[in-house]
Amino acid sequence: MNDTNSCDAGSQAPYQALTPNLILDALEAEGYRCDGRLLPLNSYENRVYRVGLDDSVPIVAKFYRPGRWSDDAIHEEHDFSNELAALELPVVAPIENAAGFTLCQYHGFRFSVSPNCGGRWQEMDNPDHLAWMGRFIARIHAVGAAKTFKHRHTVSIEQYGIKPYQYILANDFLPMELERPYQVLLEAIIPRIHSAFEAAGALKMIRLHGDCHLGNILWTDAGPHFVDFDDCCMGPAVQDLWMMLSGDRQQMTTQLAHLLDGYSEFYDFDARELHLVEALRTLRMVHYSAWLARRWGDPAFPASFPWFNTQRYWEEQILSLKEQMALLDESPLQWML
Repeated sequence: MNDTNSCDAGSQAPYQALTPNLILDALEAEGYRCDGRLLPLNSYENRVYRVGLDDSVPIVAKFYRPGRWSDDAIHEEHDFSNELAALELPVVAPIENAAGFTLCQYHGFRFSVSPNCGGRWQEMDNPDHLAWMGRFIARIHAVGAAKTFKHRHTVSIEQYGIKPYQYILANDFLPMELERPYQVLLEAIIPRIHSAFEAAGALKMIRLHGDCHLGNILWTDAGPHFVDFDDCCMGPAVQDLWMMLSGDRQQMTTQLAHLLDGYSEFYDFDARELHLVEALRTLRMVHYSAWLARRWGDPAFPASFPWFNTQRYWEEQILSLKEQMALLDESPLQWML
């Protein structure tokens, strides 16, 4: 998920000045001897490149979207990643420069450098892999529970649901004939999400990865490692777990059992948080649409997401949200201990 508080971040082609020469000059200024090879990596919010070096293995340079995060928020991301890496957890953390800083600046751009750690995506259809993921996520949460973020957001209905859908309606992204059906639907869904949070009770908020989908977990022969803590935040533990679940109810129940079997070896899971699985899934859907809408002024987005903001897209969103509303009325998944 992405930060929707920064409403205008990226609205006017923020990377227009980020040329290949500027990227290489920025890294040279930090002491890296670049060989000129730049490979853009899959990232829309920021700009991320694998950079070849003359005298070493490639590195990864991440240039932050201007106006999105404060320096303090980025420092918290870096500190959390390095805190985990210091405990030998499989995360990709930024490298300190000669002055001992992980956040660098060059000609108005902020960037960080990290090791190049490749890998492949892995479907979560193997019980052993699910338990493995559960153990690693639990270890991240055990560390995350020890401190709090002061400059990053907290998972909430307001942050991920109400503000995003209000932004969509206020900025005329919906076809006129779909505006009212979308609004009526969200006005019916939001109370159900509130009910799910109320059923979960008082939530323990901890530091999380925040965007723990399969694309941010790369596998090698040595196992999984976590990348991209850009959306780390405060929230309930289940926020980093529900995206491991897919399929029908029976499939998700089985996956959940394997995932939590591994998780509970290193950290206690509060089963009340299972009330939030479909609520968080629904919030992510609304939030994702608003993220695309907020970034539509960045030329990279219409080029990469041509299907967004079409009649068909919004019709499918309404249909999917109706299905989610039905799921919100069902009982939560059960953890079969």
